[in-house]
Amino acid sequence: MADNRTLIEQAYSAFNKRNIDGALALMTEDVSWPKASEGGRVVGKEEIRAYWTRQWGEFDPHVEPLSTSQEDGGKVRVRVHQVVRSLEGDVLSDSEVFHIFTLNNGRIAAMDLGDGADPTAGPSAAFAHRS
Repeated sequence: MADNRTLIEQAYSAFNKRNIDGALALMTEDVSWPKASEGGRVVGKEEIRAYWTRQWGEFDPHVEPLSTSQEDGGKVRVRVHQVVRSLEGDVLSDSEVFHIFTLNNGRIAAMDLGDGADPTAGPSAAFAHRS
């Protein structure tokens, strides 16, 4: 679990630093990722790059892992403190949420939102306050 925790912490750190290449290096080529700010999913590193670039052009999200736990099927559940700000610095959302990671051979193969929300239904509540 320590290696998984380190991998997850490195991914959050790279995301928070806007180091897309650093984050993507920790993922499989066919990684699947929820588009929390738009709804739906993206698959593959280049789709994540494009999604995050759009997201950061509209919002300033910051996520800090608080705790991790191993789940069945090689999944890791992470409780995170998530703050979403407008580009002007206004806090749009400040909450704790869960992210569930699927790992494959030491890489992130998928991330899912742990609130049970349907990612195809639209943006998550944290991103509902569009500027």
